Amino acid sequence: MSATALYARETPGFEARVQNALAVLQRAAAEHPGRVVQATSLGAEDMVITDLIARHRLAIAVGTLQTGMLHAETTALILAIESRYALAVEVYEPVNESVVTFVRKNGERAMYDSVELRKGCCAIRKLEPLSRMLKDRSAWVTGMRREQSNDRGTVAFSELDDKGRTKFNPLADWSWADVWQYIASNDVPYNPLHDQFFPSIGCAPCTRAIAVGEDFRSGRWWWEAEGAKECGLHVHGADAQVSMIGSHA
Repeated sequence: MSATALYARETPGFEARVQNALAVLQRAAAEHPGRVVQATSLGAEDMVITDLIARHRLAIAVGTLQTGMLHAETTALILAIESRYALAVEVYEPVNESVVTFVRKNGERAMYDSVELRKGCCAIRKLEPLSRMLKDRSAWVTGMRREQSNDRGTVAFSELDDKGRTKFNPLADWSWADVWQYIASNDVPYNPLHDQFFPSIGCAPCTRAIAVGEDFRSGRWWWEAEGAKECGLHVHGADAQVSMIGSHA
């Protein structure tokens, strides 16, 4: 069964939430002309945002992180976006020398050995490239939703990050059903892994399908304790960490 058939349903207030999300994006474009980017993970939420940006011709750049460890189904969405929406997607990759050094020292499966090594891998493959995406920009857009996890339960529609940039979260109050209702209603392209019970998709070694009843993000870094399940892109102190490693996701 497809993810749209499984999850999409229109709930009370859906159209109002769509209009509010659009208003947040319009505000981002108006307040930060030429200096705002959608940092897309190419997940379902981010595909909704990209569709809104393209559909309403908003002056918001679209950028993504090619970590070198993504599923082929994920990377294929870059071309799908460019073909469907005639949008150029900015692609940021990790510094190859940093990746080679890390793997040579710690091995290909270092992320399973300790939280410290996993976060070190995230820092090289996600945080440092994100710092380049956000360089010279005053705002960015994410697909974060309050429903995604307890840690994200207080996500605001806009907030300041640690560098004083405005971070816009237009889907903050959306449910999983809302995301798929929008995708189904507007024929938005999405990652086929969602049809295989992958609600949250990151790097291939760090992502698995979930079982019925499992938490939305239980398929991410499933071998770790619950409190460790962030890569640093959306937690306070992320930019300080970027600075320390030599400076998204």
